[in-house]
Amino acid sequence: MIQGKSTGKIILMGEHAVVYGQPAIAMPFSAIEIVSTVTEAGQALTVSCDFYSGLVHEMPKVWESLKHAIRFSLYRIGAPTDPAIHIEITSTIPAERGMGSSAAVAVAVARSLFAFYDKELTNEELWDIVQSSEKIAHGNPSGVDAATTSGTSPVFFVKNQPIEPINVHLDAYLVVADTGKTGHTLEAIEDVALLLAENAVAQEWIEALGALTQEAKRCLLENRPEDLGAIMSQAHTYLQHLGVSDPLLDGFISIAQENGALGAKLTGGGRGGCMIALVKDQLQARDLADILMEASAKQTWIQFLGE
Repeated sequence: MIQGKSTGKIILMGEHAVVYGQPAIAMPFSAIEIVSTVTEAGQALTVSCDFYSGLVHEMPKVWESLKHAIRFSLYRIGAPTDPAIHIEITSTIPAERGMGSSAAVAVAVARSLFAFYDKELTNEELWDIVQSSEKIAHGNPSGVDAATTSGTSPVFFVKNQPIEPINVHLDAYLVVADTGKTGHTLEAIEDVALLLAENAVAQEWIEALGALTQEAKRCLLENRPEDLGAIMSQAHTYLQHLGVSDPLLDGFISIAQENGALGAKLTGGGRGGCMIALVKDQLQARDLADILMEASAKQTWIQFLGE
């Protein structure tokens, strides 16, 4: 039995503005993970996960990106195309919440298969496997999900530019809360594009989000959690102006701000999904997580940003 693991990801700053050439910051989120376990079993290549169990070649078209990650990994390894092995995938990453689940699956699968066949998996090889799978899942991936679900450092990125790792040592904790509502990223992106076409002021909001992300990067590097919290809350106001928040997200964010958070905002595409709040210490993080659960959050997680 051989395992491969990957983490989820969080967009800290820059949602939606990144589509228009502004920077964004994303980070690995180790509180949630995917584990792929490979064992010798049966007479053909099989897989089991939350949404499918059976032969890999019979997987429905909707899961083509996972099938590709398996097949492409085996091809790169030089293994048989239909070996007598079983791949079991377990996940604590909620789907359709903007937390990198599709990329994380590809990362975990590639790591487990290369380890099973005792083959070295270079960073370049992993990148190729994950990005090719992400193209099937999302069409034109930025590479951010691939970098964050397989890495250990937050990244600063601008569309069509090299991804830049950020060495963060921030004395603060991030609390993440799942609203329980599926996000609607594509719908939100289309509506922002329409707003930009009709309202010149919307471009100013996009540029303001970019400037806030640049300042957030400096806060991460200089250990300025109070300033980062204020920036996060400002960013959420602009995201509200763009119409990508919703009453559920706004309600959780208000609760966080009323209970001592340094700042809070939505994360990801919006219109559902998750929110994030920055707090000073672990005790406060636990208290806020409990409060958000009492306020009907589906799940909460905590991550120290000083690691």
